[in-house]
Amino acid sequence: MREARTEVALAVGGGGAGAMSARGVAVLLSWLSCCGLAVWRYYSKSPDYRIFTTRSIIRLEYDGTLFIEWSVPETCTVLDKRFPVTELRCPSPGFYAVKPIVIGPDEEERYLFVAISNTCFLWYYRVRYFFNNLTQSIIVWAYDPENADPEELLGSAEKPSISKGRRSNLAVWTENEIYLGYILLKFARFVTTAQLKTILNLPVATTLTIHSVQYTGHPLEIAVFLNYCITCTVTKKIFLVIYNEDTKQWILQDLPLDAPIDSVFFPHFMFSALPGLILWNKHSVYYYYNNFTFTGILQTPAGHGNLSMLSNGSIIHEVLIDYYGNVLVKMENNVMFYSKINIGDAVRLHLWISNTTKAIIFLNTSGLMYFLYVFDDDLIQTEDYPLNLEAKSITLRTKDSCPYMAFHNNIAYVFYFLDKGEALTVWAQIVYPENNGLYVIMESYGPKILEVRHNISFEVAFGYCTKTLLLTFYQKINYEGTDDYFGMQNNNTGLVLIQVRPSEYSKACSVPQKVFQIAVGCDNKKFIAVKGFSKKGCHRHDFSYVIEKSYLRQPLSKNLKVRYNWKEYGCPLRLEFTEKFHPVVQLFDDNGYVKDVEANFIVWEIHGRGDYTFNNTMAQSGCLHTAQTWDSMIKLNEHLPLEEVWGPENYKHCFSYGIGKPGDLNQPYEIINSSNRNHIFWPMGHSGMYVFRVKILDPNYSFCNLTAIFAIETFGQIPSSSVYLVASFLFVLVLLFFTLLVLSYFWYMRIYRQYINEPLHKPPRKQKTN
Repeated sequence: MREARTEVALAVGGGGAGAMSARGVAVLLSWLSCCGLAVWRYYSKSPDYRIFTTRSIIRLEYDGTLFIEWSVPETCTVLDKRFPVTELRCPSPGFYAVKPIVIGPDEEERYLFVAISNTCFLWYYRVRYFFNNLTQSIIVWAYDPENADPEELLGSAEKPSISKGRRSNLAVWTENEIYLGYILLKFARFVTTAQLKTILNLPVATTLTIHSVQYTGHPLEIAVFLNYCITCTVTKKIFLVIYNEDTKQWILQDLPLDAPIDSVFFPHFMFSALPGLILWNKHSVYYYYNNFTFTGILQTPAGHGNLSMLSNGSIIHEVLIDYYGNVLVKMENNVMFYSKINIGDAVRLHLWISNTTKAIIFLNTSGLMYFLYVFDDDLIQTEDYPLNLEAKSITLRTKDSCPYMAFHNNIAYVFYFLDKGEALTVWAQIVYPENNGLYVIMESYGPKILEVRHNISFEVAFGYCTKTLLLTFYQKINYEGTDDYFGMQNNNTGLVLIQVRPSEYSKACSVPQKVFQIAVGCDNKKFIAVKGFSKKGCHRHDFSYVIEKSYLRQPLSKNLKVRYNWKEYGCPLRLEFTEKFHPVVQLFDDNGYVKDVEANFIVWEIHGRGDYTFNNTMAQSGCLHTAQTWDSMIKLNEHLPLEEVWGPENYKHCFSYGIGKPGDLNQPYEIINSSNRNHIFWPMGHSGMYVFRVKILDPNYSFCNLTAIFAIETFGQIPSSSVYLVASFLFVLVLLFFTLLVLSYFWYMRIYRQYINEPLHKPPRKQKTN
């Protein structure tokens, strides 16, 4: 940071030696205004910088006039390094040198420490007092600083803010603020004109107001039209900035339009891949096609861009674009002009309604036009309008012809979903008279996340040419072994608009184009299940079971009691001790079974049991170094719960000498797939209930976190003891028997000898007589 600091003493009154002259003050203030404070700062959305991690958005701000651009490390990403106010993200922890590059002496660089932490949310609470009954209501919630409302960050929120990651469906605005609406009519302030001045790098002294807000043809974009002026007396400029709700980025479009200060414009965006719109005021229609590369004012054959001059001074009442690309301009006196998208001229249609009838034009559910008449007696009447027939009638006089005979394609849907490893193939074909030189082109708009293979075939027969364009959309990103798995996934997901169309348009035929969307990411309609398991067809009864503490992966001080959850676990499969079990994982969607999963997956007992193993060893599986195991992954991620220690984000295979370390390859290999014949087998000394969760481990299989749960109950007779144990037991019994036998022999011999030496019956003793 470079600062100019000067202490100034100002005196009022007599001109003593310590007082600074007025000229001196003027010189000092002039110097300060020239070389004033040049500082740069950084901010975090987390209050008191409590969360400053790899997930945080760091806002950089340079306050001065000598700025060129930001100097940041290559491992970090900056929104736009040329703006004095921008955003920085560093996906890995560590110290990062950041400084602004300026004209003149170098600015001092800061070393920003970015930590790694699982703490993403902060606590917030509000207390409401009810004095009538002396009670309190306490509202407690957690919020994400990166997506919170300003009121939450400032500590003034009264209720939780609305999950900003969701797409808005409504926009309201004033001259200086825009609010976006979400489900249940929840609104949040989106942006202010003061913030837009900073985003667009406009001078603070200029006047900037919001003209209108419109959703574009892209589902995730919002267009903001701005009035910009300096003196604001005669003319103004109309600016257009587009905000993407997915990337959170603003794009200034090439639409500087000079207009009278009191003029009002009405925009309409078309459903097309490349951004395109028409904009009209009272007298003229402005078009901006093909991402603002084909622009102008809609002209009539007479060379007029002012449609009022050709309709007896009437002004434009409404402009309507149907699903087929027809553009209809209706004046207040019911004079109508016809054009098509990507065409810069218009023709006046035949009169259909008298100029005194009040009429409004609509589209019905089939995409056809009809009029709604309103009469003076409050009578309302509808009438279909044959636009195609009327257009052909008028274009026949202008000798406008259709350049092609037919346009076919196999694009059946407006929306397609692509997950990892999937591809989408479409084709479009155009038939036209020979030597016309038409061809089919493909245009896309959105993040560059898809690869495209083109294949064009050409055929000529009987004076007609047929061109067919074959397109295959796919991804070739390898997510395995990356240090920033989730960051890569976020950068390679999004929504792309694709438009397939011929190279030429004409008012004499329908618009030959197809616009469809490809979403790349997790399709939440997908799910997996293990074959042979169901949540129906078994007798349900409440029960609990006990897992002996010694059977747990991390032993507890006492046995673990588990209540069986039928709704979540489903029906258990009963297996004998001797039966090995190989799970077969299947993929499903809304339509049912799709295919068997061939990718690698892992299983674990959700209550922490570790008394099971796998029959394949690492060596048998072809490993060249020790593979990942549950024990090793738990040791590496002790701070995480069991279900998060191992997954596609940190999976590394064992089939390369360049990855991992050598070790004991006779350990069990704990990764399963459909072809490696790896089985789970059970302890033979006891039965048990096992509740497993399965997770797809292959990082290139799906953007979704695909998991399923299943339960297995083992049973069988307790096996006989070992021969050595039986022999030892029998030896002890025999030894005890002979010991007792010997002891009894000596005992009875002692008794026998005693009775041999002493007669059994002694004669009675004689008594003496006196």
